[in-house]
Amino acid sequence: MSKLDLKNFTRAALVDYAKELSWSPFRGNQIFSWLYRPGISDFAQMTDLAKVARLELAERTMISRLVPEKREVSEDGTIKYAFRLDDGQVIESVLIPEEDRNTLCVSSQVGCAMGCQFCLTGTMGFKRNLSPAEIVNQIMAVRDDLPMEMCNSGDRRNGCINNLVFMGMGEPLANFDNLLTALEILMDQSGLDFSGRRVTVSTCGLVPRMKELGERAVINLAVSLHSVDNKIRSQLMPVNDKYPVEVLLEACRNYPMPNRRMIMFEYILIKGLNDSDGDARQLARKLGDMRCKINLLPFNPCPGLPYEQPSRDRIMAFQKILWDAGFTVFIRFSRGGDISAACGQLASRVSAAGHAIDDDEESLPLGD
Repeated sequence: MSKLDLKNFTRAALVDYAKELSWSPFRGNQIFSWLYRPGISDFAQMTDLAKVARLELAERTMISRLVPEKREVSEDGTIKYAFRLDDGQVIESVLIPEEDRNTLCVSSQVGCAMGCQFCLTGTMGFKRNLSPAEIVNQIMAVRDDLPMEMCNSGDRRNGCINNLVFMGMGEPLANFDNLLTALEILMDQSGLDFSGRRVTVSTCGLVPRMKELGERAVINLAVSLHSVDNKIRSQLMPVNDKYPVEVLLEACRNYPMPNRRMIMFEYILIKGLNDSDGDARQLARKLGDMRCKINLLPFNPCPGLPYEQPSRDRIMAFQKILWDAGFTVFIRFSRGGDISAACGQLASRVSAAGHAIDDDEESLPLGD
């Protein structure tokens, strides 16, 4: 009999499981709070549970965890992690440190079925969805791996990672149920205790799931737009054939979110394709008076993809047109340019190599 992974349970589900074992709801809450403390990997560590309860849990269930198989550290501080899963598949997470915060980009699937032409992960094809435990364990593994000097508050449980973005491998809304379970665990005070203001879920535009996401999880939404011209967007993103720009933007206008929150539109700038003054003006017209911010992402060249990054002058001119139209616009130049920076690049390399970190590659020490 395979053991149940307790990290696939929300707190409510774990309370129900405790009842199945004829235990009190208190026991379920107690176990849940233990699971997400730093360094917990064994039921023997749950010292306020009776020994007989710990033994029964060990017989029936397990506490999964991820350990970095490969780690690349950029000169700018960006850290890219590759994790090998129990079935041999490889996923990646990226830590982006800034002066006052650490942001972690996590994966939701192995590979991706969306086929976006600018994304290396999209060329890998779709392998499978990640379980809630595999999503949550990325955050825990990076948190537990970082040295204490990188934890802004000096508190490993809540201070090492400040922001979460679901912008790694996969389309989060294509793994909807597991995503919602993971979000509930992440934002539970007894789980990883993230504020919804600190969690962003990105989508390429799976319109039917967008409204339900906003109704069931109060988080930030980012939409991968990249063009408001249907012909160009379909060339870049096959999903646009099913949910064209007009349908997607209408879903964004109807997205349920608290006052003062704004949708973030992600726009990869690709030389000669979607970076002209006309593209910028068309983007401004289409977004109109929508409550939004715009992230301009100069394309990050990588082997196997035929696109180029525009010049800095072209990027700045594009931003100015949007600024002049009244939009809040950020330029996010790629981090980790000296390592496997493209989404999916490190996972592809580790999958092909099938080995752990090379001795001559820089790595961080485990633990403190």
